[in-house]
Amino acid sequence: MAQEYDVVILGAGPAGLSAGIYCGRARMTTCIMDKMGPGGQAATTDKIENYPGFPEGIPGFDLSMLMEQQAKNFGAEIVLAEIESITEKDGMFVVEGTEANLVAPVVVIATGARPKELGVPGEKQFRGRGVSYCATCDGAFYRGKHVVVVGGGDSAIGEAIFLTRFADKVYVVHRRDELRATKVVQDRAFKNPKIEFVLSHVVSSIDGQDSVQSVTVKSTKTSETRRIDAQGVFLYVGLLPNSEFVKGFIDLDERGYVLTDEHMRTSRTGVFAAGDVRHKVLRQVVTATSDGAIAAVEAEKYLEERNH
Repeated sequence: MAQEYDVVILGAGPAGLSAGIYCGRARMTTCIMDKMGPGGQAATTDKIENYPGFPEGIPGFDLSMLMEQQAKNFGAEIVLAEIESITEKDGMFVVEGTEANLVAPVVVIATGARPKELGVPGEKQFRGRGVSYCATCDGAFYRGKHVVVVGGGDSAIGEAIFLTRFADKVYVVHRRDELRATKVVQDRAFKNPKIEFVLSHVVSSIDGQDSVQSVTVKSTKTSETRRIDAQGVFLYVGLLPNSEFVKGFIDLDERGYVLTDEHMRTSRTGVFAAGDVRHKVLRQVVTATSDGAIAAVEAEKYLEERNH
């Protein structure tokens, strides 16, 4: 038997938890479904320094736990299950998951995004054996070693700085001749003696025997290659939306992000979207929580109109 709620929220990252807080406060019966624990990408971030209210910053995991507790305090339930499908039947949405089936007249999609793969030889072969997408998760394994971070945005540079706590040397490989990270993060990285920048280069292969031993990079200007001896590679080259399960159910953009209006309404009445899975200009924890709050308030309005 499927459990029925007023609203089902898919994803327990900052957007989903924020929506859960607002839906719970509005006295809507609320269930949040996620295949992992709460927090999403935010939970794997070592320190979040730009979320209002924490002038010294806060570990992403700690912030995620606080959000989860707040959502639960307002009555939201959290179910750990992988989302398999969503369908509409008789004016209700049926969400099928690996461990639970849920039914509700309102759904908020907040499934976030995942790290994009680089797609080079050795990446899949050495995943979990030197190739990682989460410095916070795996950084401690590289104490006293050399590692490569691929990317030039805030995530890449922030995690490169974090890795200097463990690694003796951190190489930052970026395809452009300038970083994309915010200036304050760049300045901190440039001053760190453990970090060496390899700009205007791309990774052509990740090499080793049983685990990563080196990374081959190629200049984007001369096509010359060089080998960097390293035991770990951390990839931060973009995101892919977790939206495959709604393809054909609601409208997506060409990259797979969910299209919404400013009220977080999707192309299907009763379905809202929030956070990194949504087509938007800025993907940060603060914008995800804002999206979640708007989606929840609009969901409440919709449910009230539907019931009357």
